[in-house]
Amino acid sequence: MARITLRDAAQWCGGTVEEKYEDVVFDGAGNDTRSLQPGQLFIALQGVRDGHDYIPAAIAKGAAAVLCSRKVGDYPAILVKDPRTALGDIAREALKRIGAKVVAVTGSVGKSTTKEMIAAVLSGTFRVSKTPANHNNDIGMPMAILDMPEDTEVAVLEMGMNHFREIAYLSCIAHPDVAVIINVGTAHIEFLGTQQGIRQAKLEILEGMTPQGMLLLNGDDTMLRCLDVTPKQRITYFGASEGCDVRALDVSQKGGVLRFTVEAGRLTFPVEMKLEGEHYVADALAAVTVGLKLGVHPDKIRQQLDAFQNMSGRQEIFEAKGCTIINDCYNAGPESMAAALNVLGNRPGRHIAVLGDMLELGDCAQAEHYKIGRIAAEKADMVFAFGPHAGRVLDGTITGGMPENMGRAFDSREDLITALRRAVKPGDVILFKGSHGMHLEKVLEAFLKEEK
Repeated sequence: MARITLRDAAQWCGGTVEEKYEDVVFDGAGNDTRSLQPGQLFIALQGVRDGHDYIPAAIAKGAAAVLCSRKVGDYPAILVKDPRTALGDIAREALKRIGAKVVAVTGSVGKSTTKEMIAAVLSGTFRVSKTPANHNNDIGMPMAILDMPEDTEVAVLEMGMNHFREIAYLSCIAHPDVAVIINVGTAHIEFLGTQQGIRQAKLEILEGMTPQGMLLLNGDDTMLRCLDVTPKQRITYFGASEGCDVRALDVSQKGGVLRFTVEAGRLTFPVEMKLEGEHYVADALAAVTVGLKLGVHPDKIRQQLDAFQNMSGRQEIFEAKGCTIINDCYNAGPESMAAALNVLGNRPGRHIAVLGDMLELGDCAQAEHYKIGRIAAEKADMVFAFGPHAGRVLDGTITGGMPENMGRAFDSREDLITALRRAVKPGDVILFKGSHGMHLEKVLEAFLKEEK
């Protein structure tokens, strides 16, 4: 990790530090005393809880120093007006010091998977660091940067948002050399109003790009084709559509193997991945495009994608209790929900969909849950819907032709777990899918436990 003195960090963020502590160094940063590591900088954020109340615990855990707006004792500290923005300032300068190329990834659906695939493709050729898990906001991404080793050659950074100007802020910290927009969907439409608003927010990724930065766009997404962006941005389209610079041809799914052929100018080569669902093609093609742009040999791209494994909670498929479990609990929006139901429907066996609400859809929520219900009626034999919009899901299943007794709505996890245990039979295929805030992973965990 990059070792940073309090003197340098204070200069970078406009803070102050006592002279006796100027030479104190920290490695990495954290804002949660439960996971804080010795030697890290503790960020005392003001949120629902006041981070300053946890400073003594942070020092006891071995924090090297604290980034705070007021002191509550004698300890190494950088005093600033706003620890949140100061964290971003420190991360910006730390990334400059490392000197790594920066690949930034955003999109409504699949950005975490795309980030993981890009990191996998590049890691066979470069020393790569990436944002872990869901560290894609104004706190997580800067902390991830401060955790990166000094010898990092490429930093792959996921950028998320649910309001305007959030990606602009992240982009101006990271200054991407390569920016990838995987798609423009309906996630967070509650705060952004329309898909055009979502696209506008995604395009904020351009604001911090380097002058010769490359913009890679999904050419199969109608919201991203033929964009009027400044000439200095070099655009490359990837996708299956004609006119894309990097194309996927001959896409096929057989068993648990996804295959397609990459065509990029005169270059062609096959790709195989141990994933289910053609929706992964766009994510993989984005990774291929980044790899080619940064000079990774096609054979190395193939090798890295062949070995790729997705993150926990993102379409993990395994056998348990005599059933096939599809664990896709991490998050959900209309597009990813439809893709997951398609994967469920293509599996042999009786299909059971356990669907949690999709959050942050605003005025579109009722209509979108109804649409998902109609899709579920085509792909599943039984639907267990959980959350305030579960009734609308069931309305959709009935309209879609599913018998009324094959769908149930729940507002209690305990009732859902009990009903699921009673309904499941050996040989069933069960999909668990919902927004992160619905915590369907708790339902899955309880279902897998032996009943007492």
